[in-house]
Amino acid sequence: MTSHIITDTIVMFRRCARHTVRSRDTLIISLLMPVLVMMLFTYVFGGAIDVGGPYLDYVVPGIMLLCTGFGSSITATSVSTDMTKGSIDRFRTLPMYDQVLLAGHVAEGVVRNVAAIGIAVAAAIVLGYRPQAGILGWLSASAVIALFIVAISWIAVALGLAAKNPEAAGGLTYAIMFTPYISSAFVQTATMPGWLRGFAEHQPATPVVETVRGLLNATGAGSYAAVAVFWCIVLAMIGFGCASWLFNRVSRR
Repeated sequence: MTSHIITDTIVMFRRCARHTVRSRDTLIISLLMPVLVMMLFTYVFGGAIDVGGPYLDYVVPGIMLLCTGFGSSITATSVSTDMTKGSIDRFRTLPMYDQVLLAGHVAEGVVRNVAAIGIAVAAAIVLGYRPQAGILGWLSASAVIALFIVAISWIAVALGLAAKNPEAAGGLTYAIMFTPYISSAFVQTATMPGWLRGFAEHQPATPVVETVRGLLNATGAGSYAAVAVFWCIVLAMIGFGCASWLFNRVSRR
């Protein structure tokens, strides 16, 4: 049973990946937009923001989260397209597990987001980013980012299932894309007004970005690491649970 699920998921992943590659304009935007935002913050706003060190070193972990936010829009839109244009009805006639369609979208989203983050980090290194992390630091930071990507991908799948059409699905993900901006991704939360600081310090993006920043800059993640992993697991469970419920509900119509 497990082998069949893995095989079917790989098939669905390849299908989703082909659709993404064929939509070249969307793919290019999702891969390059984080780089443009990083350059915007570094060279336009970075000189006016005091973070106690090079701003590029501070902002790169935030750009990693932003990549995931941009990618969630593509995932949600793709899921909604499958659900509204009859693809799901054709897949239900095949001898396969229904939920592997969702797993295929998640797997494709993870690979695409990892590629976007890789491009953004490579561009940052060209611009002068010099992380101090060793191999263990990089592996730990990569694991946290991967866990965050999986969690956000499942949330995006659930939003795609909840939306009435692909356009609405893309709009629903704005909240995901906007969340890193209200965190410590681009500015220190201490500079925010009190009513906003409380939210910024206790929402999921802040512990994740602080963990990754501490690991890559070799300053230590402290208590943020456990909170970051906790948030990722909770978000993944919520996304998976909602996606499964919505998918079964829609499939029975």
